[in-house]
Amino acid sequence: MEHSPVPTESNTIPSSTSVQPLDDKTFDRHLRSATVPVLVEFTAPWCAPCRALEPILHELARESAGRWSIAKIDGDQHPELATRFGIRGFPTLLLFAGGREVARQLGLTSKKKLLELLGG
Repeated sequence: MEHSPVPTESNTIPSSTSVQPLDDKTFDRHLRSATVPVLVEFTAPWCAPCRALEPILHELARESAGRWSIAKIDGDQHPELATRFGIRGFPTLLLFAGGREVARQLGLTSKKKLLELLGG
């Protein structure tokens, strides 16, 4: 039986193909440095619709091919960011382009709807 290698810096998934966890220290820096649109999910561990959305977001991240970036913020752990963007429920997805919010999606949604939001 073949075992998967232990993750190391050289064999982990590149950040452009994974969902990036952000916090109050990394959020603004991530948006400022982004050269592609960034879809940010405000989520919480107890949120069942958030858990249902997670595989869709990971799939979108893997398929991005440098066209967009996917990130997530735990709204319970970082309530100041949730308040700053008027987040009243989870999941809430915000699309940023050029560092500014350009679209918002509330609640669980489909991959097709997210692709439309991303313009892909």
